Amino acid sequence: MHVKLRQAAPADLPIVLDLLTRCGLHTSSVDLGAGTYWIADLDGVPGGCIGLEHGQGVSLIRSTAVVPEARSQGLGRALVRSALTHATLRGDRSVYLFSEEAGDYWRRFGFVPVTADEISGALPDAPQVVSGLCNGWIGGEQAWRLDVQPLDVQPGEAARG
Repeated sequence: MHVKLRQAAPADLPIVLDLLTRCGLHTSSVDLGAGTYWIADLDGVPGGCIGLEHGQGVSLIRSTAVVPEARSQGLGRALVRSALTHATLRGDRSVYLFSEEAGDYWRRFGFVPVTADEISGALPDAPQVVSGLCNGWIGGEQAWRLDVQPLDVQPGEAARG
């Protein structure tokens, strides 16, 4: 088994939409140009994806999916860690997400429940938040937050570890 994570390009939109559809997730507000998305390939075949929509010092994880036949291979964990690393490197204070059914999964990464209003206030322009507000579903969603510690890296300087 060979796992490869790659940043999605605009041309990868059909792949991301297919992965989300195969996992029964919504696709209406997915915009690869409005954030950073990754695709996990398992033996050269797309098996999962994740998106990160960016705000001022915060990001929103969205579109986290691993197709059933690729589960239990570590793809989801690798995708989440990639997104969290990216958020940390960009200096985010917090990372948010919406999840009704996978709370136990997100708790393993340290996420805690918060209100949907907190996400709306922190990321008012994120496509998923805009969609939720326009379509009226955001108020009933379970929201989650993880406070991250941005790396203290100056431009042109290597991270210290």
